[in-house]
Amino acid sequence: MAQVVSVRAQAGPKRAPQAVGAGGAPAAHAVGRPAPRALRPARANPADLEGLSDRSRDFLLATQKRYLEPYKELVGKPIKCKAAVAYKAGEDLVVKDVMVAPPQAGEVRIKVTHTALCHTDAFTLSGEDPEGKFPCILGHEAAGVVESVGEGVTSVKPGDQVIPCYQAFCGECKFCKSGKTNLCQAVRQWTGNGIMKADEGVRFTELDGTPIYHFMGTSTFAEFTVVHEVSVAKISEQAPLEECCLLGCGVSTGLGAVFNAAKAEKGCTAAVFGVGTVGLACVDALRIVGATRIIAVDTNPKKFELAKQWGATDCVNPKDHEKPIQQVIVDMTDGGVDYSFECIGNVNVMRAALECCHKGWGESVIIGVAGAGQEIATRPFQLVTGRVWRGTAFGGYKSRVDVPKLVEGYMKGEFKVKEYITHHFKLEQINDAFHALHGGDCLRAVITM
Repeated sequence: MAQVVSVRAQAGPKRAPQAVGAGGAPAAHAVGRPAPRALRPARANPADLEGLSDRSRDFLLATQKRYLEPYKELVGKPIKCKAAVAYKAGEDLVVKDVMVAPPQAGEVRIKVTHTALCHTDAFTLSGEDPEGKFPCILGHEAAGVVESVGEGVTSVKPGDQVIPCYQAFCGECKFCKSGKTNLCQAVRQWTGNGIMKADEGVRFTELDGTPIYHFMGTSTFAEFTVVHEVSVAKISEQAPLEECCLLGCGVSTGLGAVFNAAKAEKGCTAAVFGVGTVGLACVDALRIVGATRIIAVDTNPKKFELAKQWGATDCVNPKDHEKPIQQVIVDMTDGGVDYSFECIGNVNVMRAALECCHKGWGESVIIGVAGAGQEIATRPFQLVTGRVWRGTAFGGYKSRVDVPKLVEGYMKGEFKVKEYITHHFKLEQINDAFHALHGGDCLRAVITM
């Protein structure tokens, strides 16, 4: 299973989280920080329904009744809810009650309805993530409904269906304006440190006020979470949240690696290393663009049947060959593939993925994230002779702009999503879900909150 690359580099200075007191005001040790201003209520007014079709209006009203009505008296107040807290690397999560403060300026409080497990969550929990901070609430692949918004928030309103995105998009920073990257920096230094920008504090606390860090700016292993507005993508009122939560990371990452990073074209040849969720999404995207040869590479042959269902034309297990896998692929393809995709996070596989590309024009895209301190290597001649080595985060998608389009594309049947869901769990079963994730037959495990 691939480890999805986490856009969590270039962190700012390390800071201790600040607890939040009653009503969302800073606790005593955070005196001087402004308390949140007036919040918009968790219910639609008639103006919110104007312009919607009857079907969309029915969906919106039903969503609000199901997810927001029980909490309508808690707008502007802390909410006690269940969350899975990671206290220490390598240990099981603890499902318990926590307090979630109201959103401050530029923030959105979301009722999480569904969240999926990703190998990036497991990567941080393992202790290999250099930015991992404990205690924290993990989770970054989810969907939900806006419960309330803080001062100045205009892009979403209570009742909207949304996907919280670990990769923000503000449209105003140097990175966003460049048009060359999706790596927005508006809130990066704060999310990398597990805190929020408004007061450099946290919105999660234990019942006794002890602060709990955020994770990737999303923290979706909680019934409620608080996210920066620039990290919230509003999606269709009719979108199936249980399925569309996968577009918050893994599926989008694989699709975008092909569509945006490689810009693969009809008639190309490609190799995909690691056919978990991200790798299969690469395979699906290659099928969509019309690749003539799609080689799925994995050491687990149980994955090959799925790879073929997604569109792979060949399946190769490196363990079945004496030659290095890059040489096997070069021999299979008369000199190498046009594109390769590394979806594992193994530096040795990254090298093999590059070296199986065709001399003169082959491109290899790194998607997987390797452990702290690991480095990639190859002979410079591999690059001098025309091969290109590139990386991608979240498939190059600009979250708030592109995720709604991805949801619409899925709803039109343009690519697979629900087919990746192999396991279902409740929040209290989340440790069982992690065990399933590490098994060979799990693509995505979805937690219903």
